[in-house]
Amino acid sequence: MKSRILGTLLGAACLFGTGLVQAQTPIVIKFSHVTTTDTPKGLGAERFKKLAEERTNGAVKVELYPNSQLYKDKEEVEMLQLGAVQMLAPSTSKFGPLGVKEFEAFDLPYIFPNDTVLRKVQDGPIGQGLFKKLQSKGIQGLAYWDNGFKIMTSNKPMHLPEDLKGLKFRIQSSKVLEAQFKAVGALPQVMAFSELYQALQTGVVDGQENPPSNVTTQKLNEVQKHATLSNHGYVGYAVIVNKPFWDGLPADIRKTLEGAMADATTYEHEIAQKDNDKALADIRATGKTTVYELSDAEKSAWRKALLPVQKEMASRVGKDLVAELNKEAESGGANN
Repeated sequence: MKSRILGTLLGAACLFGTGLVQAQTPIVIKFSHVTTTDTPKGLGAERFKKLAEERTNGAVKVELYPNSQLYKDKEEVEMLQLGAVQMLAPSTSKFGPLGVKEFEAFDLPYIFPNDTVLRKVQDGPIGQGLFKKLQSKGIQGLAYWDNGFKIMTSNKPMHLPEDLKGLKFRIQSSKVLEAQFKAVGALPQVMAFSELYQALQTGVVDGQENPPSNVTTQKLNEVQKHATLSNHGYVGYAVIVNKPFWDGLPADIRKTLEGAMADATTYEHEIAQKDNDKALADIRATGKTTVYELSDAEKSAWRKALLPVQKEMASRVGKDLVAELNKEAESGGANN
């Protein structure tokens, strides 16, 4: 009898001990991205970490790996699918190589006239429908984050589309961006973001396109003499998570993390434009880069040169999708 009671107590102690170990072992989310911590993406990731850890009372630990510490552009999505990291925030163009080419519609020049249209697309049926297309790839979409509208930089003044003829421009891996620069006679060069500064410094490429905050945080303006406020395209990110990992989380933890992501997303959206405004002011203040604002006639010339890319790429990203985006744009108010 005593031995039976002792065995029961020992078994309970073992179970209790196991529970303690589990309770004391946090769920680790490795969140990798390719920008610095002081970009909108980096700050959004920091806010998510803070909210996730606070609201789960330490049951979740978010480990941040910014500035390509773990993986470069081409590697990170594959590593997420393999489970080496749990969370990323890649630019939307990264999903084309996965076979979800519809995401490249975000790269189309002049497809979003303003932030209102952009947000309606992301939060509505179009954006959420795109996320569903990732699930078969083992990826769960959580949120869309902003970087902003792009400027162009090079060591040559760029007032009209023909000024880009023959220049080597770094692009992300995107057939749409490739077509965009070919449309104005430039030579697109696919390159990892982490390699861009050195490539510009050494002349491997002549120019690049990015929102102002990416230009200053990577100090690209130090090796570029001219910037044109073209606002020709948008750079945004999809915050994604390894789907088997996400589905395997306790329901209450997952719900708490969804709330933390929603609030981090609101924060990220708020600071993105503010950061870009400040970055543009900083570029002007250094005096190393001449910032050029297009006249109305020049804007018209850029639009005329680049809008055909929408038609050219419609068969790739989906004719119906391009039509839906243009319909949203037409009902969305004034241009940027």
